[in-house]
Amino acid sequence: MSPDLSDVRFLTVAEVAQMMRVSNMTVYRLVHSGELPAVRFGRSFRIPESAVAIAIDAGKRDVG
Repeated sequence: MSPDLSDVRFLTVAEVAQMMRVSNMTVYRLVHSGELPAVRFGRSFRIPESAVAIAIDAGKRDVG
C-alpha cells in the first residue's frame, strides 16, 4: 500500500545535494538516470525524502 501523499515530504535538489554532500548537478544526473525518483513541478524537481534515505543507505552498503 502506498503512503498518503500528505505523509510524503518532498525535498529540493539543493536540499538533497546538501544531505548527500554532492553537487546539484550530481543530483540532477541521478534523477535523469532514474536512480533517484523525482516529481517534476514546472521546471524544478522534488525528490521524496524516503527515496533519499534509501539512496544514502544503499551507498553505505556499497562502501562498507
